[in-house]
Parts: sequence; structure tokens; C-alpha cells
Amino acid sequence: MSKVISSKNAPEAIGPYSQAIEVSNFIFVSGQIPVDPKTGKIVSTDIAGQTAQSFVNVKAILSEAGCSIDNVVKTTVFLADMSLFEGMNEVYKNQFSGIYPARSAVAVKALPKGALIEIEVIAVR
Repeated sequence: MSKVISSKNAPEAIGPYSQAIEVSNFIFVSGQIPVDPKTGKIVSTDIAGQTAQSFVNVKAILSEAGCSIDNVVKTTVFLADMSLFEGMNEVYKNQFSGIYPARSAVAVKALPKGALIEIEVIAVR
């Protein structure tokens, strides 16, 4: 049985999907772009600011599920261009304490709303 996780402190889904789904002890968080949930707008024009906001959104959804960033075991980072990797990585590395989760980072042709980054995570309770 799966359970929908939804937080008012993260942007609403901009399509036919859930912010997160919980199955067993796993929480699958949909990709989060750097949208301020209050304004619906991208928060920054640089990769550092956009990475930080994407993590704010991920953390809000995890919190709604009764978890934290420390429960994350896998991340996938989508970048508008691989030249953004270093700037993303500088912010990314400060989001976790202790063990870093497994990660994939790929460049894609485009992201919703012209974002530079999208981050999805899998967490385990």
C-alpha cells in the first residue's frame, strides 16, 4: 500500500504527480526545482541559490513524512548544463552530515520553468 506525502511548505506539483510517495519504509520524493512555495517563482538565477532552494523543498517534504535529510540514501541531480556541477556540489556537500547518500548527476536538455537544477531523493525510515 502506498501513501501520498504532501507539504504546503514545498511547491505544489506542476503536473499529474505527487510530491512524494511512501511505500513500506521508503519515501520517494519527486524532483524538486528551486521554486518558492509561496510565490511559485524560481528563487535565484545562480546555481548556488537554486540548489539551496531545491534542498529546502526536499527537506520540507521529508519533514512532512516524519523524516529528515539524514534518512536520504539516494539522490538524483538533474542539471541544465554540466558546467554547473561544481557550483551545485559546493552547496550539496553542506546539506548532509555524516555519510553522503549515493548520487547520480546528469545534464538534461531543459528543466521545468527554466530551472538550472532539479533534485529527487529516496529516503528510508
